[in-house]
Amino acid sequence: MATEYLEHKLALLPDRPGCYLMKDINAKIIYVGKAKNLKHRVRSYFKSSHEGKTAKLVSEIRDFETIITSTDKEAFLLEITLIQKHQPYFNIKLKKGTGYPYIKITNERDPQMMITGQVKKDGGYYFGPYPNVYAAEGTLHFLQKVYPLRRCKGNLGRPCLYYHMGQCLGACFQEVPVATYDRQIAKIKSFLNGNVSSVKKSLQQKMATASKNLKFERAAELRDQVHYIEQTVEKQKIISHDHTPRDLFNYYVDKGWISIQVFFIRQARLMKREKRIFPCINTPEEELASFILQFYNRKNNVLPREILVPQAVDRSTLAQILHVPLRTPQRGQKRDLLQMAQENAKLVLLEKFRLMELDNRQTVEAQKQIFAALDLPYGHVIESFDHSHIQGMDPVSAMVSFVDGKPQKSNYRKYKIKNELEEHNGADEAANTREVIYRRYSRLLKEKKPLPDLILMDGGLIELRVVLDVLHNELGIHIPVAGMVKDNHHNTSHLIVGEQGLNVPLDPKSEGFYLLQRIQDEVHRFVISYHRKTHSKNALSSQLESIKGVGPKTRIKLLKNYGSVRKIKEAPVEDLMKLGVSQTVAQTIKLSLSTTPIRKIGS
Repeated sequence: MATEYLEHKLALLPDRPGCYLMKDINAKIIYVGKAKNLKHRVRSYFKSSHEGKTAKLVSEIRDFETIITSTDKEAFLLEITLIQKHQPYFNIKLKKGTGYPYIKITNERDPQMMITGQVKKDGGYYFGPYPNVYAAEGTLHFLQKVYPLRRCKGNLGRPCLYYHMGQCLGACFQEVPVATYDRQIAKIKSFLNGNVSSVKKSLQQKMATASKNLKFERAAELRDQVHYIEQTVEKQKIISHDHTPRDLFNYYVDKGWISIQVFFIRQARLMKREKRIFPCINTPEEELASFILQFYNRKNNVLPREILVPQAVDRSTLAQILHVPLRTPQRGQKRDLLQMAQENAKLVLLEKFRLMELDNRQTVEAQKQIFAALDLPYGHVIESFDHSHIQGMDPVSAMVSFVDGKPQKSNYRKYKIKNELEEHNGADEAANTREVIYRRYSRLLKEKKPLPDLILMDGGLIELRVVLDVLHNELGIHIPVAGMVKDNHHNTSHLIVGEQGLNVPLDPKSEGFYLLQRIQDEVHRFVISYHRKTHSKNALSSQLESIKGVGPKTRIKLLKNYGSVRKIKEAPVEDLMKLGVSQTVAQTIKLSLSTTPIRKIGS
């Protein structure tokens, strides 16, 4: 049910294409969508019944804004830009890079083959993606033996080792004709596009000839190459006969979630599969279209020559944006493969539901209990801070992030305390708190990144008051803050809030209290492990400083290669000398450290 304020805004919506941005009670953008008709689409959120994640989204909407575009294509592109900029909680979001390896043929006078994860517009030929780097390496090594290009740096003035092994055309000592490279590259592309039968037949003939001429080592090498084709290429089921590189997308929707399957078809075979699960807010076809655009908007991704999608997807608009034809097969193997992708998507989603049933009570429901105890509307992101030092030495801080009750380790942060003011030292918890809170949230404001829904401080009233002062008076922002207080046994006791440190009632036997313990234990573990590492390095550096003949460059080399006193003590003098340390200094280091007891760094 829309509020009076939202009803007035709904009445002003235009019958135009564009994008809409849904906001929560804190004016944070929680969902971005596109529509051919903004008036019909946005009104449907408040005038229709919903379930699952859509119902949850609608319950959190307190405001919205719209951006009108001239065409559906512009709305598509604007939606992807806004999602990448604001990273809304309810949207499908993909990482910027694919992380997949490709085989590349460079665009040079003397081209070479290599494995790369960086796809650039440099005129090179990229083939992939491969399921992992080992699969790419296997294919690369095969091609370098059968269809060699250049393996060395070139212009060496003498034949390189690879030339003698038959894996280099000789750019090291002679000018290789461009036509020779072109013939090799044509054969490589033919093989990578699935034409392997001719290669296998040629290798078998060469193997027979080598065996007949009593060249058994060469015959064995050729036999291994044939074996590679049989085990890694022919063993895979052929699913196409036109050798067109294509990607296939299909989905399955249930209970407000969409499961998406992506099949990569290369060499006429299913090379790789990718699976993703997201909350489904709009129609599944629109969610899939948004996913496809983000999928190909990532770095290091090579577009195929054809994309296969289900019938209801807006193929024409996507084709205009991607400049690749999108088709829906009606019969044959491609249609069967599309159906198989949907069946796989269904199986993955059903498995997800089983795991969610087990996990939900300890995560989302537990986090809801914490927000309810604090009398706050439910928020998705909690950030927690803790400090560590030894009598003020090597002070550090750390932050952990929990999203819907689960640790989000990619958002964890470490901080070395600077304490630039002379009257402060590393043991001043208030100064440490002030510094790290200001650094964290001034940066989020500067970079226009979303703020958390709750901050939990590992500490008492002093830290709590410092955080409130920094947020309100220095940064001008209002984020709910609570302090996690421990008892005499260093166990989680209770929460406090406000300038007076009021006690927050939370049942010690509830899932919310257990989540609070997990957050406090996790931030303590994270900061202690970081402090041990920092203190250990600083202690080692100071020990090395006292050794005669060990300067800054030598210390850096030793720290980088060994990292601890024990490892340096155990290293032979010869290994130290390999780092560029003279024999006299290496012996001095060993002698000095052997007379110094190794101290264990405690918490």
